[in-house]
Amino acid sequence: MTLSILRTIAIALTGVLVFLIIGLPLPWLLGPMFACLVAALLGLDLRAPERLCAGMRTILGVAVGASITPAVVVRLPDMAASIALIPPFVLLIGLIGYPYFRKLWRFDPATSYYAAMPGGLQDMLVFGEEAGGSARVLSLVHATRVLVIVSLLPLFLTEVFDLDLSNPPGKPLADVPYRQLFLMVVIAAAGWRAAAAMGMFGASILGPMILATIASLTGLIDQRPPAEAILAAQFFIGLAVGVRYVGLTLGELRSIVVAGLGFTLILAALSVVFMEIVILLGLSDPVDAILAFAPGGQGEMTVIALIAGADVAYVVTHHLTRLVTVIIGAPLVGRWLR
Repeated sequence: MTLSILRTIAIALTGVLVFLIIGLPLPWLLGPMFACLVAALLGLDLRAPERLCAGMRTILGVAVGASITPAVVVRLPDMAASIALIPPFVLLIGLIGYPYFRKLWRFDPATSYYAAMPGGLQDMLVFGEEAGGSARVLSLVHATRVLVIVSLLPLFLTEVFDLDLSNPPGKPLADVPYRQLFLMVVIAAAGWRAAAAMGMFGASILGPMILATIASLTGLIDQRPPAEAILAAQFFIGLAVGVRYVGLTLGELRSIVVAGLGFTLILAALSVVFMEIVILLGLSDPVDAILAFAPGGQGEMTVIALIAGADVAYVVTHHLTRLVTVIIGAPLVGRWLR
């Protein structure tokens, strides 16, 4: 590893330690995120180990897939009405977000559209660049969205619902059978490799998730990854978000980051409307509805759902529907923008 990567990991570990000492929620996710954010704003040279960060996301893919059991599949029709709200949710976000960035902040058309879409950060960067958008602007806008949502959501859940987010996200390593561990490692590696070979967006999560789902439904695995593995995934996800702010200038802070903050408030308001619809119709309990419609990153929302003891299958199904909706629509709009 390079010196900048080692420095970044050391700073992120310091963030974990500070969060543990103070007693703040999600120390392995938020600690690295804020430590790297502060270090980046101070001008330190940080660099995320990209391959390792992507590899850690396979753990979340396996965790989600292992949560989809035959009992969950039976419940899918009950989720249909709630899932059906996702496409209009995404459409409304686009109808408000595009003119917000285009008219108010004067971003170019491609950047405005892909900044408004609540898809995965990497997906939106790829599509946005292909359409002629600014990768730097898109990176900062989406990083700001994820940073704000992931930072405030745990505090909201602990204060309003009195959830204990200090519980381990799974069994300790010593309690997971070796055969199950071996199978999960194989599933993670093979799923990632196969999905990447097919050009699938979010391959590091979706590939392992698909294979783990098959393994879970056929009874091949009946365990989630151990708590230590999920904590490691949190660590590198948080680190990767904080590092996005390396090289931030005052001009970018005034224009791009402030624009991202404003749009995050708009997203939050829209999310609350749809959460309320789901709750009032009795389609889900409040915590699951909040996590399903919160416009954070897929990996980050998966982590919070696991730790909060939420219905992981319900939450992830909604986020996958959102991502698929965005990804299907993005190339079509991209051609029109070009």
